[in-house]
Amino acid sequence: MAEITLVIGGEARCRDGSGGQVRGLVVDPAARTVTHLVVEPDGRAGLARLVPLEMVDAAAGQLTLNCTEPEFRDLRPAEEMLAEFVRGYDVPVQLLPAGWRGADGDPVVDAAASGPLRTPEKEVIDVLPAGEVEERRGDHVHAADGDIGQVQALRIDAGTRQVTHVLLREGHVLGRRTVAIPAGQVTGFGDGIQLGVTRQQVRDLPDAGADLSGS
Repeated sequence: MAEITLVIGGEARCRDGSGGQVRGLVVDPAARTVTHLVVEPDGRAGLARLVPLEMVDAAAGQLTLNCTEPEFRDLRPAEEMLAEFVRGYDVPVQLLPAGWRGADGDPVVDAAASGPLRTPEKEVIDVLPAGEVEERRGDHVHAADGDIGQVQALRIDAGTRQVTHVLLREGHVLGRRTVAIPAGQVTGFGDGIQLGVTRQQVRDLPDAGADLSGS
């Protein structure tokens, strides 16, 4: 079984060299599959895109997105940056630079040319496929008897996209290590990851010895 490790916080690059950081992984909790990467472009907060997993090449341990930067911009947004007090609108609108796709059906204003009446009050809202959840770097992993560490990556079957292991960092600052928890010990996704084993059972697992980029 070929497996791929998807590191949250790692780098993802488009075919033309542009890219950004994997801010999170979108999981279908019922199927236990990863469906999308949430990729935030370099230096552009609030413009994360949902990258379907079929567009991701993880050969040689590097994540390459099968798109160019213009194609990346046109992918479905993973979040909306809503702003109030924008000239000409009496409802909150989504602020976007020119050339970036907005969320379907929402008013969109070019952030560079909107001419706000005053500094807008902004709010970033996640936009995910229905019934799916985002696992972010640093989200807590909850053992049966309390928190045990923070999510670093998900390992998936390359063919089925099903999660095979949850990789987390556990332990104190001077003794932290990466542990790979088999998917059979995971009871739920969303609001972190829930396990059906105790903290001691996690500590008894061997060090995964993973060299995780972005860590």
